[in-house]
Amino acid sequence: METEILLDDLDFLVSETDEHGIITNANRDFVRISEYELDELLGHSHHIVRDKDMPASVFEELWTTIKRGETWSGYVKNRTKSGKYYWVKATVSPLHMDDGTIGYISCRKKASREKIKEAEKLYKEMK
Repeated sequence: METEILLDDLDFLVSETDEHGIITNANRDFVRISEYELDELLGHSHHIVRDKDMPASVFEELWTTIKRGETWSGYVKNRTKSGKYYWVKATVSPLHMDDGTIGYISCRKKASREKIKEAEKLYKEMK
């Protein structure tokens, strides 16, 4: 049986990536919830926390949206280092760096049980 980690109301997970989705920064809440050390996250694809139940089409939509320079928002099921899972309400936006490059910032917070149930149903149908 899978074990779910329930986020607290005040948890706020933040990560930054380069234009390819490689993690360049992560805050303490993300490190703690993901069960990875910061140095295990940095330099790795954000896929490191992707759960197998997430339809690939959700991430295709996310990337299409943010590459257009727009903000994407939705519900995501992630996986921890030890194999537990957690749901978040995610918002991902482009970041324009001082050196002219573009990266992305992802801010995630606790998802409501109602929204999780809706997402589970939708994602099951999509797979």
